[in-house]
Amino acid sequence: MIQPRTMLDVADNSGAKKAQCIRVLGGSNKRYASLGDIVIVAVKEAVPDGTVKKGEVARAVVVRTVKEVGRKDGSYIRFDRNAVVLVKTDDNPVGTRIFGPVARELRDWQFSKIIPSHPRSSEDSHGPRARAEG
Repeated sequence: MIQPRTMLDVADNSGAKKAQCIRVLGGSNKRYASLGDIVIVAVKEAVPDGTVKKGEVARAVVVRTVKEVGRKDGSYIRFDRNAVVLVKTDDNPVGTRIFGPVARELRDWQFSKIIPSHPRSSEDSHGPRARAEG
C-alpha cells in the first residue's frame, strides 16, 4: 500500500536511490498503489553521476511492497521494503538493470521489460564451474 509521501527504494541503476511518492495514478481519487501500479515520485537521494538527479519528478512502477498481495493459487507474497523502478512515459525502464527480486505478477501486466525474460537457473547464479564434473 503505497500512498503519497511514502518513501521508496529505487531498484534500478538510473542513479536514484530513494524516492518519495507524490501521486498515485489511476483514477481521480485512487489512494493506494500496489504491485504494478504507476506512481509519480520525487527523487530524494541520487548518486552524483547518475542519469536522474535529486529533485527530479519521474514516473515509476511499484515492484515490491511490504503489504502482502494474494496470488491466484491462494498464496501471498510480500517483501521487506517498498521499491519502485523508474520508467519513461512509454513504460520502458530508465535504467538498464533491475536490482533485487521483482514480483512475478508484473509479467501478467504490460511491464515485461522490467522482468528478466528467462528464469534464473543454478548455472546462472553459480557460474559454469558449479556443475558437477562427471
